Amino acid sequence: MDLVLNSYGTALLRENEQFAVTTIDGKQLINPAEVKSISISKGARISSDAVLLAIEHEIDILFLDGKGDPKGRVWSPKFGSISTIRRKQLDFTLSSKAVQWIIDIVAQKLENQIALIWAVCPQQHQGSAYVEHNISRIADYKNKISHLSGETVSDIGPSLRGWEGAASKIYFDTLCNFLPEDYRFNGRSHPATDVFNALLNYAYGILYGKIEGTLIKAGIDPYIGVFHREDYNRPVLVFDIIELYRVWADFVVVNLCMQKAIIPECYSVQPNGTYWLEPLGRRMVIQGMSDYLEDLITIKGQNRSRNTHLQLYAHSLAQMFLNFKNK
Repeated sequence: MDLVLNSYGTALLRENEQFAVTTIDGKQLINPAEVKSISISKGARISSDAVLLAIEHEIDILFLDGKGDPKGRVWSPKFGSISTIRRKQLDFTLSSKAVQWIIDIVAQKLENQIALIWAVCPQQHQGSAYVEHNISRIADYKNKISHLSGETVSDIGPSLRGWEGAASKIYFDTLCNFLPEDYRFNGRSHPATDVFNALLNYAYGILYGKIEGTLIKAGIDPYIGVFHREDYNRPVLVFDIIELYRVWADFVVVNLCMQKAIIPECYSVQPNGTYWLEPLGRRMVIQGMSDYLEDLITIKGQNRSRNTHLQLYAHSLAQMFLNFKNK
């Protein structure tokens, strides 16, 4: 399980070689063997003994801010970048092969967006000229991106950013029109200026943390990116790879909104007009993401959970770096 502490005053302690979660409602003991990761939100706390127990069992600990964005982590010393992988990873990011790698990632992102539009399109919109036109426009941008070429990522950066951004705007505009009136939004925003973006930002935060932890366990340095390089001291490779998987968070949030599951008690509006998720809203996103990531899907002929597919991707990426030869 992924153990998430997101309520104010919740504490994670160590008791008789087990985790003890204490809340105002009581105490629950959890066997460390059942825990895959621990997420600690603002207002919750963890004891040093519980941290050591997590390290002993190679359990990743992630600390989140009030918006659900990862701010720090503790992991076992058995994890961490292997020097050979890191050296090859650096060589790869500066090579021409990195150009095709990031082109393929962004092209796949747009393909995923098209697939999600089809998957969640309400019956009254199916076959409409509006939907068909927008899908065609996204496909056109995907085609342009697929035909980019250059010796370095910097050569294609401006075009890639521009076309990916334009396609994403069409994508979110299309999704917005599928939603009930109360959940519609005016483009992406961070900090969130509406409930949809508050939900999506929180879901992306969960995904960021999941991907970073998976890369670390595979021996990859998450701070050496290909396309996202300018953010100093941030896990920029995560920003590259999440593009393949954002659609997972998109689906969870769109589904919650289309079911009208998010009620006013799930969020609050701050004095500056930004939207924050309350504990109930955070729990709904966490549960939705957890269930979705455990669903079995088939990728490249392998029927595994989405969590396992992330791990398989990270291991294949580590092998790609190890086998890289700059010719």
